[in-house]
Amino acid sequence: MASAVAVSGRPASPRAAASGRVRRIARGAVRTIAILAIVALVWEGVKFLGGVPWRAPGAELGSPVIHQPPFRWAFANDLNLPHLWTIANAFAQPFQRGADVSLAQYLFGAALYTWREAAIGFALGAALGLLLSTLFVHVRLLERALVPYVVASQTIPIIALAPIIVIWTGNIQGFDPATRRVIAVVIVATYLTFFPVTIAMIRGLRSFDPRAMELMRSYAATRWEIYRKLRLPASLPYLFTSLKIAATASVVGAIIGEDTGAIQAGLGRVITTFAQYYITGPEKLWAAILAAALLGIAFFFVLRTAELLTLRGRSAATT
Repeated sequence: MASAVAVSGRPASPRAAASGRVRRIARGAVRTIAILAIVALVWEGVKFLGGVPWRAPGAELGSPVIHQPPFRWAFANDLNLPHLWTIANAFAQPFQRGADVSLAQYLFGAALYTWREAAIGFALGAALGLLLSTLFVHVRLLERALVPYVVASQTIPIIALAPIIVIWTGNIQGFDPATRRVIAVVIVATYLTFFPVTIAMIRGLRSFDPRAMELMRSYAATRWEIYRKLRLPASLPYLFTSLKIAATASVVGAIIGEDTGAIQAGLGRVITTFAQYYITGPEKLWAAILAAALLGIAFFFVLRTAELLTLRGRSAATT
Protein backbone atom coordinates (compact mmCIF):
# COMPACT_ATOMS: atom_id res chain seq x y z
CA MET A 1 0.00 0.00 0.00
CA ALA A 2 2.90 2.34 0.64
CA SER A 3 3.72 2.52 -3.04
CA ALA A 4 0.12 3.31 -3.96
CA VAL A 5 -0.40 6.15 -1.49
CA ALA A 6 1.51 9.40 -1.36
CA VAL A 7 2.93 10.82 1.87
CA SER A 8 0.01 13.23 2.15
CA GLY A 9 -2.46 10.32 2.19
CA ARG A 10 -3.74 10.95 -1.31
CA PRO A 11 -3.71 8.17 -3.92
CA ALA A 12 -0.52 8.02 -5.91
CA SER A 13 -0.50 9.09 -9.53
CA PRO A 14 -0.89 6.48 -12.30
CA ARG A 15 2.79 6.93 -13.11
CA ALA A 16 3.77 6.20 -9.50
CA ALA A 17 1.47 3.16 -9.41
CA ALA A 18 2.98 1.87 -12.66
CA SER A 19 6.46 2.44 -11.26
CA GLY A 20 5.53 0.44 -8.18
CA ARG A 21 4.32 -2.44 -10.34
CA VAL A 22 7.58 -2.38 -12.32
CA ARG A 23 9.58 -2.51 -9.09
CA ARG A 24 7.57 -5.46 -7.82
CA ILE A 25 8.08 -7.31 -11.11
CA ALA A 26 11.80 -6.52 -11.03
CA ARG A 27 12.10 -7.80 -7.46
CA GLY A 28 10.29 -10.98 -8.44
CA ALA A 29 12.62 -11.48 -11.41
CA VAL A 30 15.69 -10.93 -9.21
CA ARG A 31 14.41 -13.45 -6.66
CA THR A 32 13.78 -16.03 -9.39
CA ILE A 33 17.26 -15.57 -10.86
CA ALA A 34 18.79 -15.78 -7.39
CA ILE A 35 16.98 -19.05 -6.64
CA LEU A 36 18.06 -20.56 -9.98
CA ALA A 37 21.64 -19.46 -9.33
CA ILE A 38 21.58 -21.09 -5.88
CA VAL A 39 20.23 -24.33 -7.34
CA ALA A 40 22.97 -24.31 -10.00
CA LEU A 41 25.68 -23.63 -7.42
CA VAL A 42 24.45 -26.42 -5.14
CA TRP A 43 24.18 -28.82 -8.11
CA GLU A 44 27.71 -28.18 -9.36
CA GLY A 45 29.02 -27.83 -5.81
CA VAL A 46 27.91 -31.37 -5.01
CA LYS A 47 29.65 -32.65 -8.13
CA PHE A 48 32.75 -30.57 -7.31
CA LEU A 49 33.03 -32.19 -3.89
CA GLY A 50 31.82 -35.72 -4.50
CA GLY A 51 31.33 -36.37 -8.21
CA VAL A 52 33.42 -38.18 -10.77
CA PRO A 53 36.61 -36.58 -12.19
CA TRP A 54 35.86 -33.46 -14.23
CA ARG A 55 36.86 -33.24 -17.85
CA ALA A 56 36.41 -30.43 -20.36
CA PRO A 57 32.86 -30.08 -21.74
CA GLY A 58 32.37 -32.48 -24.67
CA ALA A 59 35.65 -34.32 -23.97
CA GLU A 60 35.96 -38.09 -24.39
CA LEU A 61 36.32 -40.49 -21.48
CA GLY A 62 40.11 -40.79 -21.73
CA SER A 63 40.80 -37.05 -21.98
CA PRO A 64 42.83 -35.23 -19.29
CA VAL A 65 41.17 -34.62 -15.91
CA ILE A 66 40.79 -30.95 -14.98
CA HIS A 67 39.48 -31.53 -11.46
CA GLN A 68 39.62 -34.46 -9.04
CA PRO A 69 36.80 -34.30 -6.44
CA PRO A 70 38.03 -35.07 -2.91
CA PHE A 71 35.09 -37.43 -2.15
CA ARG A 72 33.13 -40.09 -4.00
CA TRP A 73 29.35 -39.88 -3.57
CA ALA A 74 27.44 -42.50 -5.54
CA PHE A 75 24.45 -40.25 -6.20
CA ALA A 76 26.67 -37.50 -7.68
CA ASN A 77 27.94 -39.43 -10.71
CA ASP A 78 27.37 -38.19 -14.27
CA LEU A 79 24.51 -40.64 -14.78
CA ASN A 80 22.42 -39.37 -11.88
CA LEU A 81 23.51 -35.74 -11.99
CA PRO A 82 25.02 -34.72 -15.33
CA HIS A 83 26.83 -31.40 -15.43
CA LEU A 84 24.64 -28.41 -16.22
CA TRP A 85 26.84 -27.55 -19.18
CA THR A 86 26.36 -31.10 -20.49
CA ILE A 87 22.59 -30.58 -20.39
CA ALA A 88 22.96 -27.18 -22.06
CA ASN A 89 25.19 -28.63 -24.76
CA ALA A 90 22.63 -31.36 -25.47
CA PHE A 91 20.15 -28.76 -26.73
CA ALA A 92 22.44 -28.03 -29.67
CA GLN A 93 22.99 -31.70 -30.57
CA PRO A 94 20.67 -33.80 -32.81
CA PHE A 95 17.81 -35.23 -30.77
CA GLN A 96 18.73 -38.66 -32.11
CA ARG A 97 21.57 -40.12 -34.13
CA GLY A 98 21.51 -38.97 -37.76
CA ALA A 99 18.69 -36.47 -37.25
CA ASP A 100 18.80 -33.04 -38.89
CA VAL A 101 16.78 -31.47 -36.06
CA SER A 102 18.49 -30.37 -32.86
CA LEU A 103 17.17 -31.36 -29.46
CA ALA A 104 16.13 -27.76 -28.79
CA GLN A 105 14.04 -27.64 -31.97
CA TYR A 106 12.55 -31.05 -31.25
CA LEU A 107 11.59 -30.11 -27.69
CA PHE A 108 10.20 -26.76 -28.82
CA GLY A 109 7.87 -28.48 -31.29
CA ALA A 110 6.81 -31.03 -28.66
CA ALA A 111 6.20 -28.24 -26.13
CA LEU A 112 3.97 -26.36 -28.57
CA TYR A 113 1.94 -29.51 -29.18
CA THR A 114 1.56 -30.11 -25.44
CA TRP A 115 0.70 -26.46 -24.84
CA ARG A 116 -2.13 -26.63 -27.38
CA GLU A 117 -3.70 -29.57 -25.55
CA ALA A 118 -3.09 -27.96 -22.16
CA ALA A 119 -4.59 -24.65 -23.32
CA ILE A 120 -7.79 -26.34 -24.52
CA GLY A 121 -8.09 -28.27 -21.27
CA PHE A 122 -7.32 -25.12 -19.31
CA ALA A 123 -10.06 -23.16 -21.08
CA LEU A 124 -12.63 -25.92 -20.64
CA GLY A 125 -11.66 -26.51 -17.00
CA ALA A 126 -11.77 -22.81 -16.16
CA ALA A 127 -15.20 -22.47 -17.79
CA LEU A 128 -16.48 -25.55 -15.94
CA GLY A 129 -15.08 -24.28 -12.64
CA LEU A 130 -16.67 -20.88 -13.12
CA LEU A 131 -20.01 -22.48 -14.02
CA LEU A 132 -19.98 -24.78 -11.00
CA SER A 133 -18.97 -22.05 -8.58
CA THR A 134 -21.72 -19.79 -9.92
CA LEU A 135 -24.30 -22.54 -9.39
CA PHE A 136 -23.03 -23.29 -5.91
CA VAL A 137 -23.10 -19.65 -4.85
CA HIS A 138 -26.67 -19.13 -6.03
CA VAL A 139 -28.06 -22.53 -5.01
CA ARG A 140 -26.94 -23.44 -1.50
CA LEU A 141 -28.54 -26.88 -1.71
CA LEU A 142 -26.29 -27.78 -4.65
CA GLU A 143 -23.27 -26.47 -2.80
CA ARG A 144 -23.93 -28.60 0.28
CA ALA A 145 -24.68 -31.65 -1.86
CA LEU A 146 -21.96 -31.50 -4.51
CA VAL A 147 -18.92 -29.63 -3.15
CA PRO A 148 -17.81 -32.67 -1.05
CA TYR A 149 -17.82 -34.74 -4.25
CA VAL A 150 -15.86 -32.04 -6.09
CA VAL A 151 -13.23 -32.20 -3.36
CA ALA A 152 -13.28 -36.00 -3.31
CA SER A 153 -12.72 -36.12 -7.06
CA GLN A 154 -9.21 -34.79 -6.57
CA THR A 155 -8.25 -37.66 -4.28
CA ILE A 156 -8.17 -40.04 -7.26
CA PRO A 157 -4.58 -40.28 -8.59
CA ILE A 158 -4.54 -38.87 -12.10
CA ILE A 159 -2.02 -41.52 -13.17
CA ALA A 160 -4.70 -44.13 -12.38
CA LEU A 161 -7.59 -42.19 -13.91
CA ALA A 162 -5.85 -41.29 -17.19
CA PRO A 163 -5.85 -44.87 -18.64
CA ILE A 164 -9.59 -45.16 -17.94
CA ILE A 165 -10.23 -41.88 -19.77
CA VAL A 166 -8.16 -43.11 -22.72
CA ILE A 167 -10.22 -46.31 -22.86
CA TRP A 168 -13.50 -44.39 -22.68
CA THR A 169 -12.57 -41.96 -25.42
CA GLY A 170 -11.36 -44.84 -27.56
CA ASN A 171 -15.00 -45.88 -27.97
CA ILE A 172 -16.13 -42.50 -29.32
CA GLN A 173 -17.50 -42.86 -32.83
CA GLY A 174 -16.90 -40.39 -35.64
CA PHE A 175 -13.27 -39.54 -34.82
CA ASP A 176 -10.02 -41.07 -35.96
CA PRO A 177 -7.77 -42.71 -33.30
CA ALA A 178 -5.37 -39.75 -33.14
CA THR A 179 -8.21 -37.31 -32.45
CA ARG A 180 -9.64 -39.59 -29.77
CA ARG A 181 -6.28 -39.68 -28.02
CA VAL A 182 -6.10 -35.87 -28.08
CA ILE A 183 -9.62 -35.70 -26.63
CA ALA A 184 -8.47 -37.96 -23.79
CA VAL A 185 -5.52 -35.64 -23.07
CA VAL A 186 -7.80 -32.59 -23.05
CA ILE A 187 -10.16 -34.32 -20.60
CA VAL A 188 -7.28 -35.12 -18.26
CA ALA A 189 -6.09 -31.48 -18.39
CA THR A 190 -9.66 -30.28 -17.79
CA TYR A 191 -10.00 -32.60 -14.81
CA LEU A 192 -6.95 -31.08 -13.11
CA THR A 193 -7.98 -27.53 -14.02
CA PHE A 194 -11.59 -27.18 -12.92
CA PHE A 195 -11.01 -27.87 -9.21
CA PRO A 196 -8.89 -24.84 -8.18
CA VAL A 197 -11.14 -22.51 -10.16
CA THR A 198 -14.28 -23.94 -8.57
CA ILE A 199 -13.06 -23.70 -4.98
CA ALA A 200 -11.48 -20.26 -5.34
CA MET A 201 -14.46 -18.76 -7.12
CA ILE A 202 -16.92 -20.01 -4.50
CA ARG A 203 -15.10 -17.72 -2.13
CA GLY A 204 -14.41 -15.02 -4.70
CA LEU A 205 -18.06 -14.60 -5.74
CA ARG A 206 -18.88 -13.91 -2.09
CA SER A 207 -16.06 -11.43 -1.49
CA PHE A 208 -18.06 -8.32 -2.41
CA ASP A 209 -18.79 -5.45 -0.04
CA PRO A 210 -22.15 -6.16 1.68
CA ARG A 211 -23.07 -2.49 1.39
CA ALA A 212 -22.72 -2.73 -2.38
CA MET A 213 -25.15 -5.66 -2.36
CA GLU A 214 -27.66 -3.63 -0.34
CA LEU A 215 -27.35 -0.81 -2.84
CA MET A 216 -27.89 -3.14 -5.79
CA ARG A 217 -30.96 -4.62 -4.17
CA SER A 218 -32.33 -1.20 -3.37
CA TYR A 219 -32.29 -0.54 -7.12
CA ALA A 220 -34.12 -3.83 -7.74
CA ALA A 221 -31.14 -5.30 -9.63
CA THR A 222 -31.64 -8.77 -11.03
CA ARG A 223 -29.41 -11.73 -10.15
CA TRP A 224 -27.67 -11.42 -13.50
CA GLU A 225 -26.98 -7.72 -12.96
CA ILE A 226 -25.65 -8.39 -9.47
CA TYR A 227 -23.47 -11.18 -10.81
CA ARG A 228 -22.13 -9.18 -13.73
CA LYS A 229 -21.63 -5.83 -11.97
CA LEU A 230 -20.81 -6.86 -8.40
CA ARG A 231 -19.92 -10.51 -7.81
CA LEU A 232 -17.73 -11.11 -10.85
CA PRO A 233 -15.66 -7.89 -10.61
CA ALA A 234 -15.08 -8.49 -6.89
CA SER A 235 -13.93 -12.06 -7.56
CA LEU A 236 -11.27 -11.22 -10.17
CA PRO A 237 -8.29 -11.47 -7.77
CA TYR A 238 -9.50 -14.94 -6.73
CA LEU A 239 -10.12 -15.89 -10.34
CA PHE A 240 -6.60 -15.03 -11.47
CA THR A 241 -5.05 -16.74 -8.46
CA SER A 242 -6.88 -19.95 -9.33
CA LEU A 243 -6.11 -19.60 -13.04
CA LYS A 244 -2.39 -19.41 -12.35
CA ILE A 245 -2.62 -22.65 -10.37
CA ALA A 246 -4.79 -24.23 -13.06
CA ALA A 247 -2.38 -23.23 -15.85
CA THR A 248 0.49 -25.27 -14.44
CA ALA A 249 -1.88 -28.12 -13.53
CA SER A 250 -3.14 -28.28 -17.12
CA VAL A 251 0.42 -28.76 -18.40
CA VAL A 252 0.95 -31.60 -15.93
CA GLY A 253 -2.34 -33.18 -16.99
CA ALA A 254 -1.48 -32.89 -20.67
CA ILE A 255 1.93 -34.54 -20.18
CA ILE A 256 0.42 -37.41 -18.20
CA GLY A 257 -2.36 -37.84 -20.74
CA GLU A 258 0.10 -37.90 -23.65
CA ASP A 259 2.16 -40.61 -22.01
CA THR A 260 -0.91 -42.73 -21.25
CA GLY A 261 -2.48 -42.17 -24.66
CA ALA A 262 0.76 -42.92 -26.54
CA ILE A 263 0.76 -39.56 -28.34
CA GLN A 264 4.11 -39.31 -30.10
CA ALA A 265 4.22 -35.57 -30.73
CA GLY A 266 4.03 -34.17 -27.18
CA LEU A 267 6.39 -33.81 -24.24
CA GLY A 268 4.80 -36.71 -22.36
CA ARG A 269 5.95 -39.30 -24.85
CA VAL A 270 9.32 -37.53 -25.30
CA ILE A 271 10.00 -37.80 -21.56
CA THR A 272 9.03 -41.48 -21.54
CA THR A 273 11.24 -42.24 -24.56
CA PHE A 274 14.28 -40.46 -23.14
CA ALA A 275 13.71 -42.21 -19.79
CA GLN A 276 13.93 -45.58 -21.55
CA TYR A 277 17.34 -44.61 -22.99
CA TYR A 278 18.52 -42.77 -19.87
CA ILE A 279 21.72 -44.77 -19.47
CA THR A 280 23.02 -43.77 -22.89
CA GLY A 281 21.91 -40.13 -22.73
CA PRO A 282 20.80 -38.86 -19.30
CA GLU A 283 21.24 -35.24 -20.38
CA LYS A 284 18.39 -35.62 -22.92
CA LEU A 285 15.90 -36.57 -20.21
CA TRP A 286 17.02 -33.67 -18.05
CA ALA A 287 16.65 -31.36 -21.06
CA ALA A 288 13.10 -32.64 -21.65
CA ILE A 289 12.25 -32.10 -17.98
CA LEU A 290 13.62 -28.57 -18.23
CA ALA A 291 11.49 -27.94 -21.33
CA ALA A 292 8.37 -29.14 -19.49
CA ALA A 293 9.17 -26.89 -16.54
CA LEU A 294 9.74 -23.88 -18.81
CA LEU A 295 6.40 -24.56 -20.53
CA GLY A 296 4.56 -24.47 -17.21
CA ILE A 297 6.43 -21.35 -16.13
CA ALA A 298 5.67 -19.60 -19.43
CA PHE A 299 1.97 -20.47 -19.11
CA PHE A 300 2.00 -19.11 -15.56
CA PHE A 301 3.58 -15.82 -16.62
CA VAL A 302 1.04 -15.39 -19.42
CA LEU A 303 -1.69 -15.51 -16.78
CA ARG A 304 0.33 -13.27 -14.47
CA THR A 305 0.67 -10.67 -17.23
CA ALA A 306 -3.06 -10.82 -17.90
CA GLU A 307 -3.67 -10.38 -14.18
CA LEU A 308 -1.50 -7.27 -13.98
CA LEU A 309 -3.19 -5.73 -17.00
CA THR A 310 -6.69 -6.52 -15.76
CA LEU A 311 -6.46 -5.72 -12.07
CA ARG A 312 -4.26 -2.63 -12.52
CA GLY A 313 -2.88 -2.40 -9.03
CA ARG A 314 -5.48 -4.41 -7.14
CA SER A 315 -3.87 -6.91 -4.81
CA ALA A 316 -4.08 -10.59 -5.65
CA ALA A 317 -6.26 -12.77 -3.46
CA THR A 318 -4.90 -15.22 -0.95
CA THR A 319 -6.86 -18.43 -1.28
